[in-house]
Amino acid sequence: MVSESTLTLDILPLSADTARLVRVYGTEPCIALPGTLPAPEGGSFAVTELGDYCFSEKPRSLPAADKTCRYEAAPDGTARLTRAFGQTVGGTCRRYDFDFDAPAAGSDADDLHPVCGNFLEELTLPDSLQVVGSCAFYNCRKLRLLTVGTGSLTMGSDVFLNCFALETIRVQAGPEEPTGLFALVNNITEAVRAEFRPAGAAAPLAALWYPAYWEDIEETPAHILLHTFSGQGYHYRQCFLENKFLPAEYDAIFPQGHDADDANVMAMLCFDRLRYPWQLTEAAAGHYRAFLAANTDRVLARLLKAQDNDAVRALIALDVLDKDGFAEASALAAKAGNAAAAALLADAEHKKYVPQPKKQRYDFDF
Repeated sequence: MVSESTLTLDILPLSADTARLVRVYGTEPCIALPGTLPAPEGGSFAVTELGDYCFSEKPRSLPAADKTCRYEAAPDGTARLTRAFGQTVGGTCRRYDFDFDAPAAGSDADDLHPVCGNFLEELTLPDSLQVVGSCAFYNCRKLRLLTVGTGSLTMGSDVFLNCFALETIRVQAGPEEPTGLFALVNNITEAVRAEFRPAGAAAPLAALWYPAYWEDIEETPAHILLHTFSGQGYHYRQCFLENKFLPAEYDAIFPQGHDADDANVMAMLCFDRLRYPWQLTEAAAGHYRAFLAANTDRVLARLLKAQDNDAVRALIALDVLDKDGFAEASALAAKAGNAAAAALLADAEHKKYVPQPKKQRYDFDF
């Protein structure tokens, strides 16, 4: 849930109409960033970059106050300039109104609460963003949801270093559009879920999983470096062309084998691909259904833990549960203490396996 409180933003102007976000302050862990901010001399800045270590608990090389502008951003996205190039301002102002020979206003950053590190949990980035600096989310260990807009992204190094809780990337665009998803998932080696969900959509149009992978580099006696990858996660991350997702290439990987991948992740991959079957062929769906039917317990355990009964309904609707599957699923629901899920499963099993009434025969004595 996005914060309903005011944010304080520090930006570094890059040109007359673009800026880099260098620091965010606030009191809520779930925030959405505005895409445009009023410029001191009129016009506006588009927020096109996140600075290096922007959301790290320990930022490095922050620009001086006389190089930056500070804003108060309201929950509705409007922003008010409060400090420009070290000078406190109010209302509309122009650069020539500032007395740059006067002492700069003292920094009150120590009095503000930074949204960073373990405090940050959910973040929505603006559509205007083009560049994400190195280590921008370094040690954001509780960041679990990152929402991005349309358009490609250029990523620095180690952007998500130690972001162990990051489980979902939400792209507010259609799966046929060019986006920054390729750059994002190729900066994450751990398992992560991505969904294409345009702003205002009730549900994703497509949901994908990118399994974890490990890269091994070996140097031969001839000083040739050999790269090998454990797991299919690396190959799934290459299914893009000009920043557009390639569903056929993505689906072609699963039948090639996945023994080295986490079976829990692969079961969720099958479930989400079937649940939101954007450009899913019958052949690919058959492979996914077969694996899901044999691993419904893995999916259901995750859904019950998240108390996601809508997803439980979706799993039931895929009709991959047989009698043994229903029995195991009901036991899992009972163990989780989820009475609603147990009722859904019992009702579905009854409808699927209800005994047909025997036809009655009558003898007539004429």
